[in-house]
Amino acid sequence: MRTSLALAVSAALVAGTALGLAPAAQAADTSIRFVDIAGDGGTVLKANVVTPAGGDGSARYPVIVLPTSWAMPQIEYLAQAQKLADSGYVVVSYNSRGFWQSGGEIETAGPKDVADASKVIDWALANTPADPDRVGMAGVSYGAGISLLAAAHDPRVKAVAALSGWADLIESIYSGRTQHLQAAGLLGGAGYLTGRPGPELKQILGDFLSSNLDKEDEMIAWGRTRSPATYLDRINANGAAIMLGNAWGDTIFPPNQYASFYEKLTGPKRLEFRPGDHATAEATGLFGLPNDTWTSTHRWFDRYLKGVDNGIDREQPVQLKSRSTGGYEGYADWKSVNADQRKFSLADTEHVWANVDSGANGGITLLTNALDQFLRTPPVVSVPLLPRAFAGVWQSERYDTAQKVRGTVRVHTTVTPTKESGTFVAYLYDVGPLGIGKLVSNAPYTFHDRTPGQPFAVDLELFSTAYDVPAGHRLALVVDTVDPLYIEHNPTGAQLTFSSPSADPSYVSVPLRQE
Repeated sequence: MRTSLALAVSAALVAGTALGLAPAAQAADTSIRFVDIAGDGGTVLKANVVTPAGGDGSARYPVIVLPTSWAMPQIEYLAQAQKLADSGYVVVSYNSRGFWQSGGEIETAGPKDVADASKVIDWALANTPADPDRVGMAGVSYGAGISLLAAAHDPRVKAVAALSGWADLIESIYSGRTQHLQAAGLLGGAGYLTGRPGPELKQILGDFLSSNLDKEDEMIAWGRTRSPATYLDRINANGAAIMLGNAWGDTIFPPNQYASFYEKLTGPKRLEFRPGDHATAEATGLFGLPNDTWTSTHRWFDRYLKGVDNGIDREQPVQLKSRSTGGYEGYADWKSVNADQRKFSLADTEHVWANVDSGANGGITLLTNALDQFLRTPPVVSVPLLPRAFAGVWQSERYDTAQKVRGTVRVHTTVTPTKESGTFVAYLYDVGPLGIGKLVSNAPYTFHDRTPGQPFAVDLELFSTAYDVPAGHRLALVVDTVDPLYIEHNPTGAQLTFSSPSADPSYVSVPLRQE
């Protein structure tokens, strides 16, 4: 509830800032209207329309539709809408169904939400000087997911900027077959606080948080229906230009699933990753402040809706900003990011008792990685002091030169459980001379229906990142069984053994940038 309240306060702050910008917009003769739009089935969607100065219907303008983020009010994008209108766009932003004053119930980017997006496009073409051949969609978080789904189902959408969104909902909040507790709790709490969850969402959320494995297949099917990756063929066939932006530390929609989706797109595309947590990379832009993500978004629409030759299509399409240096790096594709791999061995056998938090953890949703973004202060532990009964620890050699970790770290190991179910979390730390470890990345892994005493191989991808390990430091892999970010499935008294059979050695594979 505290995190939900924080989200509501954030919404109020955005609202106040956006309202404060309204007089400036009117002074520039930009037209702002608050309207009702009939969505799917006649459901009323509260919306605002910003039209370029002089937009009297004699000229046609490209149009951008902005569905709001989860739990955010319809004025969320007003500052950016004004900037876009000032540069010659019609902008229609609407409150997603089930939230605030819009009608209906929360569908979680279900078919009705996708149909709503098309209804809003219909309305814009009928009631504004919008050009039917130049339709774009954009949004942050929930708005990003709806925009990508709309691009699959409505061929009128020619360009999309999907910021801090998801391509695969299951890989986002159920990666490693592990419930992301804080992420799901935050979304659920914010939904109840600012909207009206429908019966389907209530059931799914209840089954998810209660670990009802009897309903696992149903939950996965529900998530697949709401995942743009499910409709990849349609998105590629429609050919919309897709820009994806996300934060390295997004604890709601981690970056891996976006990178995988990006690689499979065949039309014009761009991928940008920056430091931060969920939606923090875009946040200052919602207040109308200078913001790299929104600058790229404007350039993307200028190129693919206006036809402006601004060079964005000739830049390296994968743009990464390091958590350590703040500088941007360009790559031809995501595979190039992970091209150079360096392994260190997990040779020692480690026995870990479950159900006790060793002190290693991934932090707090929305807070920890935002602090890392602005202050470069990731979670830290004293690696030598980690209790070895509850944490397995392996370390690399000390590096003579700085190691620029870029992309997705992969862990391969063999696990022998004493119970049929279990959960462990793997953490990669940058360890300095005094043994203080700074968190580089992490990821959870859960198993069920295993035979106790029978070893099995595990391949686990940690969440992608860009982090520089200084010369003289080493990397450490730590595994334990409890983390506040995740729901764990370790029976009382369970133990896990991590080993490295000679026929199948265990290792960590680290992608490095070569100068």
